[in-house]
Amino acid sequence: MRFPSQLLGLLMLWVIGSSGEAVLTQSPLTLSVSPGESASISCRASQSLVHSNGNTYLHWYLQKPGQSPQGLIYRVSNHYTGVPDRFSGSGSETDFTLRISRVEANDVGVYYCGQGTIQNLPTVVHP
Repeated sequence: MRFPSQLLGLLMLWVIGSSGEAVLTQSPLTLSVSPGESASISCRASQSLVHSNGNTYLHWYLQKPGQSPQGLIYRVSNHYTGVPDRFSGSGSETDFTLRISRVEANDVGVYYCGQGTIQNLPTVVHP
């Protein structure tokens, strides 16, 4: 059984960087995978995301159905606490990839790449 097409999505995300506007373009728009398979998402920036301090502030987030976004990977390849090693990030300058190995049903959602020196997401309190 293949997972729904909403596993991966969102083609473009506009963000403001320290050196002007960068455009991040994700592909593919949607991706359907079977349990146990691997999946890869590409994120391409219109300009280098290397900061003047030498760090590259490219992050990956996952928004599961009915939930707020959660951090997966920060600064290209570092895992947020509790994120399984099945998720891995790589890349440099303008080209980045999120790889999900051994996909599980719980991985369904919308995946975002984002850029910025502040990598923490805001806290959302639901009543």
